[in-house]
Amino acid sequence: MTDPLTTLLLADVVTGLLAVADPFTAVLDAFSAVLGAVGDLLCRLLAPLGVDLVCYPFMQRALVAGLCVGVVAPLVGSFLVHRELALIGDTLAHAAFAGVAVGLFLGSRLGLPLSPSLTALVVAVIGALVVQVIAERTDAYGDVSMAIVLSGGFALGTVLVSLTDGGIAVSISQYLFGSLATVRWEDTLLLVVLSLVVVAVVARYYRQFLAVTFDETAAAVGGVDVTRTTRLLVVLTALVVVAAMQILGVILVAAMLVVPVATAAPVARSFRESVVISVVAAQLAVLVGIALSYGYGLAAGGSIVLAAIGGYAVVVGVTGLSK
Repeated sequence: MTDPLTTLLLADVVTGLLAVADPFTAVLDAFSAVLGAVGDLLCRLLAPLGVDLVCYPFMQRALVAGLCVGVVAPLVGSFLVHRELALIGDTLAHAAFAGVAVGLFLGSRLGLPLSPSLTALVVAVIGALVVQVIAERTDAYGDVSMAIVLSGGFALGTVLVSLTDGGIAVSISQYLFGSLATVRWEDTLLLVVLSLVVVAVVARYYRQFLAVTFDETAAAVGGVDVTRTTRLLVVLTALVVVAAMQILGVILVAAMLVVPVATAAPVARSFRESVVISVVAAQLAVLVGIALSYGYGLAAGGSIVLAAIGGYAVVVGVTGLSK
């Protein structure tokens, strides 16, 4: 027989979980209802033009997710590129891959109902901090710490896949290559929340990020905690990587941190202008890429990145001819 005290404790735990879940469910329902209503309105407005892209719930979710990525990726990427940390996006993407594998492995072997996106977020943030700790406390160059985390993350992911005899390989491929169809309302809400957090933190610490980006010595003399600010920046990068992962895929997520910023560089006259132009370039790439993916059945992540690279090629070609 079950101990009455144990039964009572389990009942309390279940009650507590339900109390936490109810507000989340209410927020999720309201979020999906609002976006669904906006999508239906746009569907009716665009119907005379023969555009049905926003008429389907999965495309509504994909567009919201993609447009959020189009804001936060170049926003954070602008600081990374100018600090010559462009490869950290790829590094944390591989750490996020390990996090996805951890979530799927625990769900497959232990039956734990863990969201792969949440485990990816945790592992990516840990990876970001490990990169900085290795760089700060050893004599190794910065790219050495990134190489260690990149290879370690991918190695852990592949080992976990092999331990399930490939049982999670199908699920994990959605995160490797990205997919519009697998983006759920929960994923979209998480992405929106992460994006708001990233934008809020960048707005709050913009001056510190800017100072550290262009002159660490002067920033330190001016009272900026360089170590803390750099760690915060790489943690924000981890948030962006996880946010973009399901649309772009782990393999291509780093591209949206770099390519729009590179597109803005030849035409921007200031850092702030570069950020604005890179966000616009990213938004256009997302819209064009998703439209191509929907219209021709192409991979969403690849279509978005190729659209971004196409925009970069056009800008470089035009500015090169004008010189």
